[in-house]
Amino acid sequence: MLPTESNRENLNRQSTRQTATKNVAVLGATGSIGTATLDVLRHLDAIDTESRWNLFAASGHANVERLGEIADGLDHPPAKIALSDPDCASQFRSRHPEGAFQISSGPEALVDIACDKAVDIVVAAIVGRAGLESTMAAIDAGKRVALANKETLVVAGSLVKTRLANRSAEILPVDSEHSAIFQCLGDKTCKPKKLILTASGGPFRSWTTEQMQQATLDSALDHPTWDMGPKITIDSATMMNKSLEVIEAHWLFDLPADAIEVVVHPQSIIHSMVEFEDGSVIAQLSPPDMRLPIQYALTYPRRLACQTPPLARDQQWDLTLQPVDRDRFPALDLGFEVAAAGGTAGAVVNAANEAAVGLFLDGKIRFTDIVPACRACLESHSFDPNPTLDILLRLDGWARREVHRIISKP
Repeated sequence: MLPTESNRENLNRQSTRQTATKNVAVLGATGSIGTATLDVLRHLDAIDTESRWNLFAASGHANVERLGEIADGLDHPPAKIALSDPDCASQFRSRHPEGAFQISSGPEALVDIACDKAVDIVVAAIVGRAGLESTMAAIDAGKRVALANKETLVVAGSLVKTRLANRSAEILPVDSEHSAIFQCLGDKTCKPKKLILTASGGPFRSWTTEQMQQATLDSALDHPTWDMGPKITIDSATMMNKSLEVIEAHWLFDLPADAIEVVVHPQSIIHSMVEFEDGSVIAQLSPPDMRLPIQYALTYPRRLACQTPPLARDQQWDLTLQPVDRDRFPALDLGFEVAAAGGTAGAVVNAANEAAVGLFLDGKIRFTDIVPACRACLESHSFDPNPTLDILLRLDGWARREVHRIISKP
């Protein structure tokens, strides 16, 4: 699913003579990844002597204020602005009459941007299943997709793999863990023995199960390392984010679930590791800053100076690696089961998790109710090993309703 060796050779040749503008569409521009991407684009446009970097389009769900700041804060405003919420799009139009840019709304607006012939790179940074259709559209249109929306592969990995095989599109991972694996693999022809994903452990790394049963929303949102949106931060606290990353790694790197491992690394400096057959382990290290993997996905195969600070080598490093306690974090087992099962399992678990996290954020369930609700949905759904997109979307809706039914039972 990643760039092939022949693609890399072509990209290397092209990169030496490329002087045209790189038009980038950032889907999910108001979130943490989107904000970091805009920072990267400003930096690249200032330092890259071979290409100009242009924000061609930006989308958000309902954050009218932030999209307005993006549109007004650039010397060259984006050609297209999209809001998935039509009511918020109307608010945006009242404040920013169309002229310098086109304003559109609804899910179809995201697909239109992803397919636009002027777009070179699509940054898929929409959180959750909501990013599926636009990411698939970008693949169908032959774009480079800088993928931060792991749910696309969790829900529809087999369909994405099939489409990529017949198109000129490529996926470059933005998640720091998968970017690290991609960098560790490099141009090596030998297949890795193990992919080792690192996890910060989240805010409850040292909490007991009993303590987690009393966890508050504020404590769950207090991540010790990363500044992320609420849904992803809760996923980090349950370690469901690592489950989703196991599934993503399975599809990205074409390895079975039993060739993937997860270890806890609280410092978030080692972003992932690759073990080869001879026992050698190669790791990618950098400060915990998403601008680095974002920039690499945009500029690959070139490496340019990045805004991220270097590792402080004038002081002692503490690089701790610990096994995951799966009794305290049962979400991880779900990830390995789904990666091994394939089919409809990913769509069901992902949708159940999104619904359960929403209920926790609304104060309607306990933190420790999230993962059991996901497992209940997985075990009760009608599994299909070779689903169509329509089946996956239908089960997505079913799983969300099922979580609410499970939670409402006396």
